[in-house]
Amino acid sequence: MVSLRFLSRTLVAVLLAGGFSACSVNKLAVNKLGDALSNGGGTFATDDDPELVKAAVPFSLKLMESLLAESPEHRGLLLAASNGFTQYAYAFVQEEADELEATDFAAAQALRERAKRLYLRARDYGLRGLEVRQKGVRAKLAADPRDAVRPFTKADTPQLYWTAAAWAAAVALSKDDPARIAEIPQLEALLDRATELDADWGEGAIHGFLITYEMARQGATGDPAARARAHFERAVELARGRQAAPFVNYAEAVCVEQQDFAQFESLLQQALALDADAYPEQRLVNLVMQRRARWLLARKDDLFLDTSAAAPQR
Repeated sequence: MVSLRFLSRTLVAVLLAGGFSACSVNKLAVNKLGDALSNGGGTFATDDDPELVKAAVPFSLKLMESLLAESPEHRGLLLAASNGFTQYAYAFVQEEADELEATDFAAAQALRERAKRLYLRARDYGLRGLEVRQKGVRAKLAADPRDAVRPFTKADTPQLYWTAAAWAAAVALSKDDPARIAEIPQLEALLDRATELDADWGEGAIHGFLITYEMARQGATGDPAARARAHFERAVELARGRQAAPFVNYAEAVCVEQQDFAQFESLLQQALALDADAYPEQRLVNLVMQRRARWLLARKDDLFLDTSAAAPQR
């Protein structure tokens, strides 16, 4: 994401160039703006006010979509739109749905439907980005997922990851939709190719995602909890103690499944003990994940049959 100051300058430039509803903006100018927009992700990430970011992000996303209407194959914008819609849906729509469910089930379900639509929009931008690199890949994915992803290289890892992550999130919210469930081999092919090409990309982002995904993966060999544990340990190592997400993901995905309340509580306390201000480039995501950690702790009696085995005081 980018700063509001930059966005306002960008929007003025686009409007001066001809306006969204008037004649087509010069494609070279659009591409230059797209380059700047897709590479300007630092300001939102360092923000200390998630609610402010929640209000600002839709403007950024709609600006990206407006530029993509003029330059539909801009890979940087397609990647930024894919990860932007995915993160917005998770942090500000699905999280609100989860927190609201206990008091207003109908409203929570409506928010989950919105989150699913946003994830699918993110998925589609990701597939468009992959299509720019490999023409016909969407049809090939439906026909033979593993063969379809072979041509991608290490440079494609971010696009593969965000497309798979958005797709998996949409599937997770579509458990009663057989057609969506049938798409799992496609998203797994993308995810596994990203892992094969550059498993350590993004300071452990792939490993962090796989902590949760391995617990739901069907047909894999071995113990899913053991696979999740290996990804957790690698994610923590790569993050160098600067990210709360691996602790929250493991606590929610594995400890709840194993009914290990002591470890659940210990991991979430470690996530909450992290000083978000000490790592400005991770501040926003840490604040979002710490909010989820507090919510999970507040739900401990719903998640565990026995909460008497509290974690030892640190």
